[in-house]
Amino acid sequence: MTDFSSKWLVETDWLAERLGAPGLVVVDAGLTMPADARPASEIYHDAHIPGALYFDIEALSDTNSPYPHMLPSPEKFASRMRKAGIGDGMKVVVYDSKGLFSAPRGWWMFRVMGHEDVVVLNGGLKKWLAEERPVEAGAPAARSERHFTARKNSELVREIGDMIRIVEGGRTQIADARSKPRFEGAEVELRPVARLGHMPGARNVPYGSLIAPDGTLKPAAELRAAFEAAGIHPEKPVITTCGSGVTACILALALAVTGNEHAAVYDGSWAEWSEVPQAPVTTGPA
Repeated sequence: MTDFSSKWLVETDWLAERLGAPGLVVVDAGLTMPADARPASEIYHDAHIPGALYFDIEALSDTNSPYPHMLPSPEKFASRMRKAGIGDGMKVVVYDSKGLFSAPRGWWMFRVMGHEDVVVLNGGLKKWLAEERPVEAGAPAARSERHFTARKNSELVREIGDMIRIVEGGRTQIADARSKPRFEGAEVELRPVARLGHMPGARNVPYGSLIAPDGTLKPAAELRAAFEAAGIHPEKPVITTCGSGVTACILALALAVTGNEHAAVYDGSWAEWSEVPQAPVTTGPA
């Protein structure tokens, strides 16, 4: 039986033994959220894993979109990776400072752009620091440009038109990563939105239920049980969603670790859905 966790996750000791290895690049995909006290770029500047580059999710987004951190064009992504010195044939390790939060978004972005040799550091900087491993501050050393080929894998992405058809059809599983009160429409969103609630037919799998206290992803058997408890069959097609397309990627990673490597993420998520008049909304429990 394939160990999908070792395919998509690496542990801190694995990375510590390989830091600086040719063909390996580490990126900090920290993302500043509305409630954060400090910008993610500042946290990176103060302390990051030695040699890690800052993978700026906001700067790498479609800045013409009215919605937060939407996917960029493959051309923009390839250009930014090339200038950063990230190229074809390299193994990318993604982490964030919170343990497991925005790193899966970076992981998913690489996969959408056709780069499959990408893994998430389990526990991220939180676990790395808890183990008293070395960090460095300031800007990273400049890297020479590398050729990066971006080929969009549309199988991993869903857009608003897709989602309206899917919700109307009622046959495809939708897993929502938001907290239970936000999912039910009983609590305001992190960003101002037109409507509260969730998509009809969606099931609630709060992303926090998939993460252990040390910031690592729970074992595959526990992940599978969490999805099943919410009414999601993890081995069947699933689309994940959340507030703005970030924690939905935690669900996509968790599904990949259980063996479902083709879960799609609804990029616009609730930030977009709530603003589209023809997109149906419901409240209360699933």
